[in-house]
Amino acid sequence: MYKTQKKIVLICVNFLTIILFIILAVFLVPEKSSNAHSIYSFVVSVILFIATVFLGGKLKSFLVGKVRHNTLESGETVILNNFIEKLRFCYSLEDFYSAISEYLEVQGDCSVLLIDRSKNYILYNSPDRLTTSEATREKLDSHFTESWADGFYFFDRHIGITSKYQKSRGFFLCSEKQHLYVFCKYARLFELHVYDRLFEEYKHFIVRTRIISELSEISATTKEWEQLAETQQSFLPQKIPNIPKLKIATYFRPLVNVSGDYFSILPIDDSKTLLMLGDVSGKGLPAALIMGLVMNTVKIIEDKEDLVGVVKAVDKAIKGMHLQDKYTVLFLGVVDTDKMRIRYINASMSDPIILSPSPDGYRLKPLTSNASLVGIIDMDDVKVEEKRLFRGDSILIATDGVSEVMDENGVELGDTDIYRKTIIAGATKSPQEFVNDVVDLIMKYNGDRKLHDDVTMMIAKVGY
Repeated sequence: MYKTQKKIVLICVNFLTIILFIILAVFLVPEKSSNAHSIYSFVVSVILFIATVFLGGKLKSFLVGKVRHNTLESGETVILNNFIEKLRFCYSLEDFYSAISEYLEVQGDCSVLLIDRSKNYILYNSPDRLTTSEATREKLDSHFTESWADGFYFFDRHIGITSKYQKSRGFFLCSEKQHLYVFCKYARLFELHVYDRLFEEYKHFIVRTRIISELSEISATTKEWEQLAETQQSFLPQKIPNIPKLKIATYFRPLVNVSGDYFSILPIDDSKTLLMLGDVSGKGLPAALIMGLVMNTVKIIEDKEDLVGVVKAVDKAIKGMHLQDKYTVLFLGVVDTDKMRIRYINASMSDPIILSPSPDGYRLKPLTSNASLVGIIDMDDVKVEEKRLFRGDSILIATDGVSEVMDENGVELGDTDIYRKTIIAGATKSPQEFVNDVVDLIMKYNGDRKLHDDVTMMIAKVGY
């Protein structure tokens, strides 16, 4: 109605302006009798034209303003206009619900239903029989599906789309699968012109709240992950203990903030030290939870020389978490620098080795797996194995993030001669230099590509 009345006003005012100019010209412009009179007549005509156009413009502004006030700024349409203004400053669903309640429900006596079609979940509904009715919900579900195109639409008393605006009993807005249904018996009294603005503001609101929600989530998640990473780091040794005849260096690089990799160095007495390194299956929070559980379980066990008891305690603790498909591979070894031996359980770790000096160079002695995965299947009888140690031996324990680094051709580092040569050369150096050489090789071998796993290693050198 606003557009129609505005068009009528413009036509009428333009017509009246032309008539007024003609009338004034007839009575005020003198007849031509000489050149001087012709110039005078032209000047008067120009002045009259300018005056009538000016007066016509003023009249148009006044009448269009009256039409706007009578159609858009008063009556039923003012309710939607006020709602639109409020919607412009809504930054959350709570703000939106408040605007719905204040303007559409209280002032407009409308019933409102907001449905997230992507989840088929009701976000808001007015507390009345219409919007809480199961029959209403079923009709909306069948008529307006998730694939409905964005825009605004009118529905009739049967809650079906209608093109006859005068017979509409409500309208709904659709943007990014967020459906807002407004049931209103006098919807036909709202100015059509206002729906374009309403939809634009609703669309902006959906985008605005989504962006704010994502940023808030990222911010909250970032803080939580940072806190979790700090907590996880606190489980790891803050510094390497000073152990007689045993020098140790470690490296820990999580792929993301938190990791399923872990290690620990726990002195038992003056000559015995428990070395532990492991890797939890998967990534992210569940792996980090299991990592913390394993570390805490081992830490509180009194008899750390009882390696079978330690492994079974870890197995029981992980199974008690009831996290599907979560387990750990684990190496536990007690190094005795008096008796020069290592007693160990290797629960499916693939890389532990001893590099031992010999007249012909360094020999590689694998600490082969002798136990199954921990925390997911029934463990058979776990046995402890033992190997002799010699002065100058280097024990290398690493997660598969070291050996499984690939080059551009997909060849794993652990299968290459350069890896073997690097660890043999490193065995002649201090543990920290050894670690640095392996890390440098990993980064060089991986190139500029992103690593795909956590990288954790421990090197212990005996007799120094």
